[in-house]
Amino acid sequence: MKHVAIYPGTFDPIHFGHIDIAVRAASIFDELVVAIYDRPAKQLLFSAKERSELAQQALVDLPNVRVTAYSGLTVEFASEVGAQAIVRGLRATNDFELEYQMALINRKLAPEIEFICLMTRQDYAFLSSSVVKEVALLGGDVNSMVPPHVASMLEIKRREREKNHQPAPVVSLRD
Repeated sequence: MKHVAIYPGTFDPIHFGHIDIAVRAASIFDELVVAIYDRPAKQLLFSAKERSELAQQALVDLPNVRVTAYSGLTVEFASEVGAQAIVRGLRATNDFELEYQMALINRKLAPEIEFICLMTRQDYAFLSSSVVKEVALLGGDVNSMVPPHVASMLEIKRREREKNHQPAPVVSLRD
């Protein structure tokens, strides 16, 4: 039996913490589907297509990983691709509470699908897509947080926003 898992998220943008979880999950499962949620209740910087392309390029060296966008319930998508598990990454205590709640509702909706959390490496525990976007859009250096192609796209988005007089969203960092 082929063991398939999905690793769902918005990945707006993908960063080294995400990549670490994907690499580790890919070593556990025969196939890992990195599932880009196309319509989250979040303010996005990148379209689903852009997020998928950034993730595909970041994970290109993992032969058993594929990237695809999806909409609707995560457990329904997991069933569609034949996944037996949903993989998520944990950074801190507040992540645990959210992931635990999602695991319980997903268990209620699809008890046949396991929910697996991988602890993020300490080197990446501070990373979130929100932090990466904020640093990048305020002109900070994100080269230690994201692959070069993602840093380049973030710089393009920063310049576009600057040109259109759109302020950088400040959601996580302060002076």
